[in-house]
Amino acid sequence: MWVSIDFCILPLGVDVSISPYIAACLEIIDKSGLGYEIGPNGTAIEGDWQLVFDCVKACHIEVHRLGSDRVYTSLRINTRTDKQQSFTQKVPRVKSLLSDKSH
Repeated sequence: MWVSIDFCILPLGVDVSISPYIAACLEIIDKSGLGYEIGPNGTAIEGDWQLVFDCVKACHIEVHRLGSDRVYTSLRINTRTDKQQSFTQKVPRVKSLLSDKSH
């Protein structure tokens, strides 16, 4: 099943700056071959359900390996059965609807 997620991982018990942990996760996500887009408060990832959640698990394992005893993750999950739609198609579609209304 095709899935897109919003993924926000938070290592607990570490320094205030979590950017090294996020960078490590982004390396994992990039190497996975899955589609992704970095945002200011999380990362969108899309692809086959199992591959996406294997990637999330790999991120958890890496953040623990880097020294966080506890990892908190927030996920929003989106699936469709009528078509496979990339998240890169969603924003332009909404913007086109807004543009149509302003004319």
